[in-house]
Amino acid sequence: MRSGIATLMKRLLTGYAIYYNRRHNRHGQLFQNRYKSIICQEDAYLLELVRYIHLNPLRGKIAVDLEALNRYPYCGHSALMGNQKRKWQDTEYVLRYFGKRLGAARKQYLSYVEDGVSRGRRPELVGGGLIRSLGGWDEIKKRLKGQDRIKSDQRILGESDFVIDVLSESEEQFSRKYKLKRLGYTFEKVTEKVCEIFKLEKEYITGRGKQRDRVHARDLLCYWVVVDLGIPMVDVARRLDITPAAVSISVQRGEKTAKDYKLE
Repeated sequence: MRSGIATLMKRLLTGYAIYYNRRHNRHGQLFQNRYKSIICQEDAYLLELVRYIHLNPLRGKIAVDLEALNRYPYCGHSALMGNQKRKWQDTEYVLRYFGKRLGAARKQYLSYVEDGVSRGRRPELVGGGLIRSLGGWDEIKKRLKGQDRIKSDQRILGESDFVIDVLSESEEQFSRKYKLKRLGYTFEKVTEKVCEIFKLEKEYITGRGKQRDRVHARDLLCYWVVVDLGIPMVDVARRLDITPAAVSISVQRGEKTAKDYKLE
C-alpha cells in the first residue's frame, strides 16, 4: 500500500478518538501526540527497536515482570513467545534472527529482551539520522571541516549511507510534486490526461459505475493525483463522491495500471 502505515494509523486513531469522545460525551484531543513512524534500517537497528517497543508495558508498569509480559495480550512480544496467536503478525521474520529452530530462537529472543530490561528508556531509539550514526556531535565536529551544519532527520534510524539514501529519495519525490504543480498539473488537468489515454468523457470517469474501462481510468486518476500531486485522499473522495477507503484501493490498482501500461 503506497499510503503506508502512517495513513492507516491516522485513520485508526482518529476513528477511535471520535468513538471514545461520543461514548464518554467529551470533546477535544484524546491522544497526547500525533502518530510518528520511523524508517528503520534492518539488522541491529531492527532488533533494538523490537526489544525497546516490546518492553514498553514493563517500563510503564502495566506488566509487573517479564513473565507477565510474556502473556500480556496487547503487545507483540507475547506472540513472539507463542502465547498469543495473530495471523497478521509476522513472528517468523523476527525470530529467524535468533535461530533456525523455533524453540531455540524463542529462547535466544527472550534472553535478548531480558538483557534490555536494565537499559531503561533509550532516547537514541527515536530516530536521529546522521547525528547519532556518525558517533554524536563530537565526532561530527571533526568531520565538518569548516561547515556548521550536517543533514539529519529524526524520522530515520540507521547508518549514514542509509539515511542519505532515504533523504535523497524523499527529496526526489518532493521535487517531482513541486515540478508537476509548477507545470500547471491540477486534478482537472490530470483528469483531462486520463480522458485522452482512455478516450472517455470526464463525466463518465468521475461518475459512479463499475464498468471495466471506467474503473481502470478512475484508478489511474486516483493514483496520479494522490501519489504524484500529493492531493489528500479525503479531497479526492469528495470530488469523486466515493469514500477515502475506495480511493485508497483505487490508488493501489492505479499503480499497477501505470506500471503495466508504462504510463507516465
